[in-house]
Amino acid sequence: MASLRCRRDPCGVICLVLTYFSVFYADYVVVQYVLIPAYSGSVWCSLHGSVFNLILLLLLACHSKAVFSDPGMVPLPDTAIDFSDLRSQTSRMSERGCEGWTVCSRCETYRPPRAHHCRVCQRCIRRMDHHCPWINNCVGELNQKYFIQFLFYTGMACLYSMVLVVSAWVWRIRTEREGDPEETPSKHLIVAHYIILLVESVLFGVFVMVIFYDQLVSIITDETPIEQMRNRLIIKDRSSSSSSSSSSLQPPHHPAHTRKPKLALLREVFGRGSVFCWLLPLHSSPPSVGGIAYSALPDYDV
Repeated sequence: MASLRCRRDPCGVICLVLTYFSVFYADYVVVQYVLIPAYSGSVWCSLHGSVFNLILLLLLACHSKAVFSDPGMVPLPDTAIDFSDLRSQTSRMSERGCEGWTVCSRCETYRPPRAHHCRVCQRCIRRMDHHCPWINNCVGELNQKYFIQFLFYTGMACLYSMVLVVSAWVWRIRTEREGDPEETPSKHLIVAHYIILLVESVLFGVFVMVIFYDQLVSIITDETPIEQMRNRLIIKDRSSSSSSSSSSLQPPHHPAHTRKPKLALLREVFGRGSVFCWLLPLHSSPPSVGGIAYSALPDYDV
């Protein structure tokens, strides 16, 4: 399986371990050193504990779906393909609606429009956004929804934990002012946990919110970061070249696609269900793009 090949990346494995360790550490600190001391005997302890653990459960569910889901790998042919007559097939490709298909020299197969080769996964990914070590997988057409949900719940968990830690810290300061402050090792340990969790929440929170915003912009503009970078290079090359040679800089494998409404673009990623279902890691079949059926071979003779 190509997905297993992807998970052999050492950096990805380390990031996975770090992700799960951070989540369980945050849950441990919030329950053991925040909720129980500050809200013990109150309904707020059970309420905050249930909500926070529900967010973490959704976070882990979305993360697992992003890790183990197929990002949209282009299937490999069962037999070797002869590419010697590729140029003569160009006209027939356009006539049969296969314009934009290209040949991947690494996978030795045809790939549909907007598909790119990942050097880590060693496969071509449909509408590849990037390879993310935090999920040890590519972010592509079929798992981008779960990746964005993972970012969303991670941001919520970071914000929630910061609010709980600050409130518990304020409660502890008020309690010490009213009574006799005691300099015990447990007190310093609690403060150390508070500081570590705050730093973790701020770093991860800012990090995932920036990526979350970038993902939404990528969906709304209908351009992946790879396509954005390529378009910038094309514009830069055109501006620096003469008008006669600028037409040859346009890559043949990137046909212009029509702009769609923003809601339609979001539904292509999150599915056609209600907005509430967009928040759940449920399987959804995105609408097909232009009626193209992705397979190992485009619809023309080879």
